[in-house]
Amino acid sequence: MHTPPLLIFAKAPLPGQVKTRLIPALGAEGACALYRRLLRHTLQQTAAWTGPRYLYCAPDSQHAELQRLASEFGVQLRNQSGEDLGMRMFNALAEHNGGALLIGTDCPDLGCSHLQQAAEALTSYHSVFLPSEDGGYVLVGQYFAHPAPFADMRWSQPDVMQQSRQRLENAGLSCWLGPVLWDLDEPADLPRLQLTDEHES
Repeated sequence: MHTPPLLIFAKAPLPGQVKTRLIPALGAEGACALYRRLLRHTLQQTAAWTGPRYLYCAPDSQHAELQRLASEFGVQLRNQSGEDLGMRMFNALAEHNGGALLIGTDCPDLGCSHLQQAAEALTSYHSVFLPSEDGGYVLVGQYFAHPAPFADMRWSQPDVMQQSRQRLENAGLSCWLGPVLWDLDEPADLPRLQLTDEHES
């Protein structure tokens, strides 16, 4: 089976610009430190992926830490492009003919076994998702890029996954949903966090 590329969306680790919903609980510096741990953890969790891995960076890939991580973990750097999250995801997927999987850094439990499930489903379905408990999703993949679930979407809402499925159905495209996972967005999520990374930078 063709192993699709894995696209990891990341931001430059700048205080006040990452994990902003956690700032009331952790402060800007604390939220940024946690983001850096989550980013490293994601790269560790997916290190065994046999397809190519790309780190899609915002606002760009020039931050020194992103470049160090790319070198350490053997991932290729790309810049995110697009006016909002949906178009940035669509544009990234559109760069990879033959299908790709896309994830963020907010799901500590996401690993290669989940990626493998999604990759296998992508051989039979146009779009694949791993839903999140909050109504969104922690992974999206497409056999070929289509804007249906991305254009003019209201993000960070509890019906993002539901709306994505409906839009794909309206476009006549098949959709697979994998197991529901949790992601870390709000202060209430913090007690569930258990990271095992050994080298915090």
